[in-house]
Order: sequence, then structure tokens, then C-alpha cells
Amino acid sequence: MTTKSPTTSASHQAPANNGRILVVDNYDSFVYNIVQYLGQLGADVLVARNDELTIEEIADGNYHGLPIDGILLSPGPGTPNDSGVCLDVLQAARSGDLRVPVFGVCLGLQAMGAVFGGTVERAPELLHGKTSEVLHENTGVLAGLPNPLIATRYHSLAVRADTVPEEFQVTGNTASGIVMALKHRSLAIEGVQFHPESVLTQGGHLILANWLASCGFPNALERAVPLAAEMEKHRLAAFV
Repeated sequence: MTTKSPTTSASHQAPANNGRILVVDNYDSFVYNIVQYLGQLGADVLVARNDELTIEEIADGNYHGLPIDGILLSPGPGTPNDSGVCLDVLQAARSGDLRVPVFGVCLGLQAMGAVFGGTVERAPELLHGKTSEVLHENTGVLAGLPNPLIATRYHSLAVRADTVPEEFQVTGNTASGIVMALKHRSLAIEGVQFHPESVLTQGGHLILANWLASCGFPNALERAVPLAAEMEKHRLAAFV
């Protein structure tokens, strides 16, 4: 896959007539793990790097003539200021100029907080490749997931809890109060601070399937159940 033109990988391309997701790659080493999960759940996935895509190319809900049903803002290094077009995507979604669901992962969630007026700062706990329990509201992408949820974290920044914009509901946090999930109260904008694509995260396929369902993918959750069960075996084996 490249980034400037609309590309898919044969291994991640869904059956004909399924929906299409655009993943904005924030130069993350594991973005194609997310792409693989989305493909397994039935999505046709396009990938574009954050500095090789403009908001004008997708403002009408199409990318190079291909309709898109959702946009995922990937993890990546740096701060929200390094997330390129992700900031424009969120501004357009906020104003209503862009009318497709947006889901942010890690840096993608931090960009959400920054665009809507929250403060992104150094996290009080610095965890890279470590797991935490996430207490959640059983809604949005976390609906039906274990509570608490074991989730893998790779981040040194976080949205400061007392600056979360009023438009957002905190749908997940650690016991110490670090924001782990946000959901806009009226717009189709949601995000998680942890990594659903990590083998150590519980129910990663289910999390992404919940989002795909909100994008109009009717069979995503059905596909996710056996995939999540298989990944749970690998997750538990990692702790043996």
C-alpha cells in the first residue's frame, strides 16, 4: 500500500459491496495491524499518510471518487500538532462539513481533545506496551466489553481529565482518572487512548466492530465474535 492514491491490500480487501474505511496513518509502526483487523471485519480499507492527504480530497465523503463510510485516525508519535490532516478532519467533522463517523486511536484521541479545546499534556503514568484496567460506561465502541477492560497503552501524553470539552462524554478511564475513551454527545466522533489492535487488549475486534456498526457495517459484530475469541486465547497465553 502507498498513501497518496486510494489503495487497498488484497489481504485486507473486503468482499464486493461492503463499506469502505479511510485510515489516516500518523506514521505509526503498527497501523497495518489496525488495517488487518478492519479487513477481517469486512471493511475495504484505504490508507493515506497524514501529510499526503488534504481535507479538500475527502470533504464530500469521497476519496479519489471512492465513497468512504468512516475515517480512522491512527496512533503515531509526537503530539496532536504532528497529526497533519487529522486536525482538519476533526474541524470539518465538528462544523458539519464532513459527515462520516470519525474514530481516533491514541494520538487520534489526543487530536480530538486538542481540536475541541481540551489540554493534552504529559500523562502522570507513562506506559509503553503495558496493560491497564479501563473502567468504562458500556457505551459506544466499548459496549458489551468486559468491565474493567484490560487494554494496552503506548503513550506519554493524555487529555487532561478536567479539561475534557463539554461536548464529550468520558466513556472510559483508569482507576487513577486518566482519560481512556471519549465519545461526542451529538456527533459521530469517538476515540480511545489505548490500542485495540494489540494482542494484549481484550476484545480489540469487538471494539472496532462496534465502531464499524456505527458506520453502517451490519455484519461487523457477527464477524468479530470468533475473531475476538481466537485473540483471547493468544492474549491469555501471553501471560502464562
